Amino acid sequence: MTHTLLLYCLAFLLPTESNRTLCQAASKSKEKASARPHGVCVGVCMDNSHCTQPCPPDTQGNMGFSCREKKWHKVTDTCQTLNAFNIFEEESYLVRPFGENIRIHEYAGKSETIAEMVLQKCPTDLSCVIKNIQRSPRIPGNIAVIVQLLHNISTEVVTNVDETKMQSYSIMANHILNSKSISNWTFIPDRNSGGVLLRSVNSFARKLLLNKHSIDISDVFIHTIGTTISGDNTEKNFTFSMSVNDTSNKVTGRVLISRDELQKVSSPSQVISIAFPTLGAILESSLLENFTVNGLILSVILPNELKRISLIFEKICKSEEKRTQCVGWHSIESRWDQQACKMVQENPQQAVCKCRPSKLFTSFSILMSPHILNSPILIYITYVGLGISICSLIICLSIEVLVWSQVTKTEISYLRHVCIANIAATLLMADVWFIVASFLSGPMTHHNGCVVATFFVHFFYLSVFFWMLAKALLILYGILIVFHTLPKSVLVASLFSVGYGCPLVIAVITVAVTEPGKGYLRPGACWLNWDMTKALLAFVVPALAIVVVNLITVTLVIVKTQRAAIGSSMFQEVRAIVRISKNIAILTPLLGLTWGFGIATVINDSSLAFHIIFSLLNAFQGFFILVFGTILDPKIRGALKGRVTSTKWISRISEIHCGVNHRLAQALKLWAALQLSGFSQQRVGSPRGLLDFPFKNGEDMSQPLKWGCGDTGLGM
Repeated sequence: MTHTLLLYCLAFLLPTESNRTLCQAASKSKEKASARPHGVCVGVCMDNSHCTQPCPPDTQGNMGFSCREKKWHKVTDTCQTLNAFNIFEEESYLVRPFGENIRIHEYAGKSETIAEMVLQKCPTDLSCVIKNIQRSPRIPGNIAVIVQLLHNISTEVVTNVDETKMQSYSIMANHILNSKSISNWTFIPDRNSGGVLLRSVNSFARKLLLNKHSIDISDVFIHTIGTTISGDNTEKNFTFSMSVNDTSNKVTGRVLISRDELQKVSSPSQVISIAFPTLGAILESSLLENFTVNGLILSVILPNELKRISLIFEKICKSEEKRTQCVGWHSIESRWDQQACKMVQENPQQAVCKCRPSKLFTSFSILMSPHILNSPILIYITYVGLGISICSLIICLSIEVLVWSQVTKTEISYLRHVCIANIAATLLMADVWFIVASFLSGPMTHHNGCVVATFFVHFFYLSVFFWMLAKALLILYGILIVFHTLPKSVLVASLFSVGYGCPLVIAVITVAVTEPGKGYLRPGACWLNWDMTKALLAFVVPALAIVVVNLITVTLVIVKTQRAAIGSSMFQEVRAIVRISKNIAILTPLLGLTWGFGIATVINDSSLAFHIIFSLLNAFQGFFILVFGTILDPKIRGALKGRVTSTKWISRISEIHCGVNHRLAQALKLWAALQLSGFSQQRVGSPRGLLDFPFKNGEDMSQPLKWGCGDTGLGM
C-alpha cells in the first residue's frame, strides 16, 4: 500500500508544490504506521512462531512478536505509564517513584475505575486528568487506556454535556489523535480502537446542549462546531480547515444543509459537526485494510427531520486517475460503507457527496481505492451468473443420475464421470455458500457465522480445483501410462483423497492458524484476510498451481491430437483442428482454466474489461460445465436418447398390446357364436367343440366383447 501510494503521488503532476508536499507527508505517516519494528526474543525465529517480551522499565504490560521471514516483528504492544493513580493531578500519587506504589498494579489498566473516579473528582469540567494525559507519552498502552476512558465517560454521562466538558473531552482526544501517534495505533491489540474512539466522540457530542448559542471548539486534530437551526434559515454550512500532518498545509471540508431540508425542521434544533484530519489514517493503519482515506472525516449530528446533507471534501492527494468513493462509517460493524453516500461531482481537487445521516451513519469521508474496482455491472454479472450456474449444475447432476448406468460401463468412463459429478457437486456447494457469505453483513456483527461461511467457501472452491486437478491427472494417466494399470478401487480412492482430502487439510490449517489471532477474516467481508495474515494465499497459491498443471495437460492433449493429423490429407487436418478446438472448449471449464484470467485482473487492475471477462467466465462456470461436459458428450446424448426411445417403445408396445387383445377378443367372440349356432342344430348328446364357451343367459351375442388391456374377456 505504501509503495502504491507513493507511485500515485509522484506519477501525476500536481497543480501546486503544497499539494505535492501534502501527499509526501501523508505517505511518510503511513510508512511509519506500516513499518513493524524488530525485537529480540529468546529462541530461534521460525516462521509463524510468537514470543512475548516485557516492556521497558517504568512501564507496565508486554510486547508481542511474530516471526516472519526469519525476523521478529512486533505485532502487539500494551506498554503503558498511565494508571488509576498517576493520571490525576494529585501530588500524593506523583511524588513517589512509579514502582513503589503497590496499589498501582491493582488498578493498572482498569479504565472503568478511572472513568468513575474522573466523574467523582471533577464532574463539572473533567479537567482533573487533562494535564497528566497531555504529559504522557503516546505509546500504544496509553492510547488504549485513553480510548477506553473516553468510551466509558461517553457511556456514563447521560445528558447535560456543556461546552466546558466538551472542551476537556476534545483535549483528551486530541492528544491521541496527534499525527505522531499514528504508527502506535497499529500495535494496540484491539484493532477496532479507532472505531471505538470515533463512536465515543460522536456519542458524547450528541449529548451536548448549546443553550441557543453557537460553539466552536478547535484543537489541532479535532474541531467541533455547533449551532441552532430552524425552518427560517436559508442555508446552513460548516467549514473546516485542518492540517492532516506536521506540515502547515491544510485540507478543507464543508457540511451544507440545503434550504429544502431546513424547512422540514418544525422547531429550533441544534446541529453539531466534528472534523478529524488524522483519524482516517489511524483507521487505515489499525484495520490494515487496503484503502486510503483521502480527506477529512466529518461527523454530523442532526435532528431527526433532516435526512440528507451535502459534503464537500478537499482531496489530500489530488489526482485524476485515482478512483474516489463517498462513504459513511458504519458505527456497529466498524467499516466504511458506500450505501450511505453517493458521488455528486468530482474533480482532481475535491469531491461532492450526498449523504444520509442516521444512527448507524454519523461520520463520512472519501476513500481512494486504487486496488478495488466496484462496478454495478460486475455485481449484476456475478449474481445472475451464479443463479444460472446453480440451476445448470442441478440439471447436470440430474442427467448424471439418469444415465449413470449407461455411461459408466468401462473403467475409464466410470472414473471420468466420477470426476465430472464431483466437480459439479462441489461447485454447486461453493456457489451456495458464496451467496450465504454475501448475505452476512460482515465479521463485526456475525463473526462466528462469517467464519463458518468463509471456511466452507474456501473448502468447496478448493475442492472444485482439486477435483479438476484429479481429472487432469486422470487424463495424463490415460495418455502417458499405457501398459501399466492400477486397480479401479485404488484409482477411486486416490481421486477422493485428492478431491476432498487436500482441500480439507488446507482449509483446517488456515482457520486454525489465523483465527485465534483474529486474522482469518477481512474486516469488511466474509472472506480470507490479506493485509494482516495473508490467509488468502491458502486459496490463491493452490488454485494457480492447479491451473498451471491443467494448462500443461491441455497442451499435451493438443500435441497428441495434432500428431495424429501429421501427414494426413487436408480434410483430415481440418477434422483434427476441429477436434483440437472441441477438446479445448470441453477441457477449459472442466479444468478451471478460466480462472487464469484472474492474473490479468491483478496485472491490469484498472481495466474494467478484464474484470467483466473474468466475472463472465467464472460466474457462468456451472453453465459451461453443463454444456461442454454433459450436453456435448455423445455418450450422454446417446444414453438420454435411449431412455427417451425406450420410454416411447414401452408406451407403443402397450398400445399395440391393447389393440391385439381387442382384435383377438372379437375373433373369439365370433367363433363362439358360430359354435353355439352349430350346437343348436345338432342333436342332443352331440360333443361340444373345443372352443364352445358357456355364455351367460341373456347375453347379447351381437355386442362386441368388452375386453380391454388386463381383462381376460372370458366372462369367467
